[in-house]
Amino acid sequence: MSKKLFKNARLKGSQKLTDILVENEKFKKISPCQDKEKSNLEQIDLKGKLVLPPYVEPHIHLDYVYSISTTDFKNKSGTLIEGIQKWSEIKHDRSVEEVKEKARIAINKEILSGIQYVRTHVDVTEPNLTSLKAMLELREEYKDAITMQIVAFPQEGMYSYQYGDKLVEEAIHMGADVIGAIPHYEFTKELGELSLKKVFELAMKYDKLIDVHCDEIDDEESRFVESLATLAYLNSMGERTTASHTCAMGSYNNAYANKLFRILKLSNINFISCPTENMHLQGKGDTYPKRRGVTRVPELLDAGLNVCFAQDSISDPWYPLGSGNLMNILDAGIHISQLTTMEQIYNALDLITINGAKTMYIHDRYGIQEGHDANFIVLDSSDEYDAVRERAGVICSIRKGEYLFKKSPESYETKLQILK
Repeated sequence: MSKKLFKNARLKGSQKLTDILVENEKFKKISPCQDKEKSNLEQIDLKGKLVLPPYVEPHIHLDYVYSISTTDFKNKSGTLIEGIQKWSEIKHDRSVEEVKEKARIAINKEILSGIQYVRTHVDVTEPNLTSLKAMLELREEYKDAITMQIVAFPQEGMYSYQYGDKLVEEAIHMGADVIGAIPHYEFTKELGELSLKKVFELAMKYDKLIDVHCDEIDDEESRFVESLATLAYLNSMGERTTASHTCAMGSYNNAYANKLFRILKLSNINFISCPTENMHLQGKGDTYPKRRGVTRVPELLDAGLNVCFAQDSISDPWYPLGSGNLMNILDAGIHISQLTTMEQIYNALDLITINGAKTMYIHDRYGIQEGHDANFIVLDSSDEYDAVRERAGVICSIRKGEYLFKKSPESYETKLQILK
């Protein structure tokens, strides 16, 4: 019987220190332990540091990472549309091993930044399904370190790419967990609507989750989110349905937005914002005022809807940057969304933890609760505010009671007496 005691932990929302007893890979007890309970236990002193459930990366394209040359970023316009076109030109020449080799670099970086849960969109608009095969193998390879969901994502359109709908269904048979779509990229509005109907048809047929790239465009007439929410509501699929991006919502007039929020609240769908990438991609056709492309995050949260942040891309045809560190994404997201009241800052960590878990529909087994798998991270901070303000690093990541990694304290050499 394996037992460990992590003592002097500071949980989010509490000013008191507590102990975390782990037994057989589960949280056995989360409360101060008596001295007699501590005997004969391996004890790890967390010294009052902030303990969180692991970071959740709810939206990334692991099959795209590091697919561009750092010396020649091909997407000259810096737009979504050109990014898709450039991707279409390069994606057919890659092998399963090449995809896996690059994806491993990103996955390892994410693990070392405290991420233990990942949802990756995988392009299936390619007859050989090379990317999907690679991600299925990596999901198995990394199963002891991360929980990975795979989205069957038709990057070039479910109906605007020949047999795209058939490839999505084939991906489900091969093991995809989530069904995706990109209605705003289809040739016509009618095809976009048809793709959403197909998503729900497949999701209900195969009992799958839904995550749609929705209205990732500056066009204020792109309103597929209302159709997505309506279908989710009519089919009682709201908690299992996610709208990613919804950039056009930032361009809607308030009269329409007020009407839209009625069905959004009724549907109870999830939202993912990718602040750094959408700030990069959107508004490229504007002079000034210049739109920044991020959805209405504060308004969605105020309406009681679930919103989380995600990285989206790392060095691919859409985005030349990215590191997989969600604390950087959080910092950018709360600034662009103006989530900077003291209350919002204290709650900001939810945007990369529990809100992401709810989006991935794993919230019933995620979190620091007795009986759950003993998965958690420890930040180099004792306070939520300082953790967000200073973008605190992760000291260690624990999965099922065992270290994925622990970081040695930083040290500096200096001749300045005032720094000693």
